[in-house]
Amino acid sequence: MASPYVPPPPEGPQSHIRELGFTDPFRWLARGWHDVRQHPGIALFYGLCFWGMAQVLALVFKHQPEYTMSLVSGCLLVGPFLAMGLYEVSRKREQGEVPDMASSLMCWDRRIRSMGMLVLVIMLMALLWGRASLVVFAVFFNTGMPSTTGVIEAVFNPQNIEFLMVYLAVGGVFAVLVFGLSVVSIPMILDRDTDAISAGLTSMRVVLSNPGVMLLWGLLLSALVLTALWPWALGIVVVGPWLGHASWHAYRCSVEWQEIPEEAVTLGSTN
Repeated sequence: MASPYVPPPPEGPQSHIRELGFTDPFRWLARGWHDVRQHPGIALFYGLCFWGMAQVLALVFKHQPEYTMSLVSGCLLVGPFLAMGLYEVSRKREQGEVPDMASSLMCWDRRIRSMGMLVLVIMLMALLWGRASLVVFAVFFNTGMPSTTGVIEAVFNPQNIEFLMVYLAVGGVFAVLVFGLSVVSIPMILDRDTDAISAGLTSMRVVLSNPGVMLLWGLLLSALVLTALWPWALGIVVVGPWLGHASWHAYRCSVEWQEIPEEAVTLGSTN
């Protein structure tokens, strides 16, 4: 009779989710701001990239308002991908190395497979999000898409409370999913060169283990970005890099790596 399959023991450091407090998000912001001050040139470069993205968002709002909220939410949640170079700066500073622009721009090439898979999953969810928002608009505005002014009037019109509730509910579901998958997965891939599935699952574990703190963190991210969009999105030049660095510290505070004792590995391999 064949012996039952026994999976091999885990190898390498194992991730453990830390218990977080409600003061931790503010600590991440403080550390992120310190990184910005230490490397203002790199921060300015990425800040201008974020500002350009904000200008595209404004253009979409002017000409295709039905896509605006999906694009805003996508920018808030896909932002960690654009901030990967900032993660690299914070990572090098943490290790006592001197960051530079070249290394921050080239940090993708060493982890392109894992990053590509995770980007594909999240972008697919973003596309579904956009499609769902169009369906909501089509259901409530069967006479055609309203203009930019019409969208604003529709949102703030008390008679359209059902539309607003449904739209926010649909967006909230996708927001939770994308935020849960991305909150620490990108920094984790950069730090540990792990696969996309492990990174995404670890990110979801962080959110499920600390739902209140992660909700606060998501609200802080959203509030700061939305505030930075006014006027003319100039604030995003500073806020974008700041939140990028802070997100790295959020990962480092949330996930702890522990080595497996050699005795445990040896015992598992002999069973």
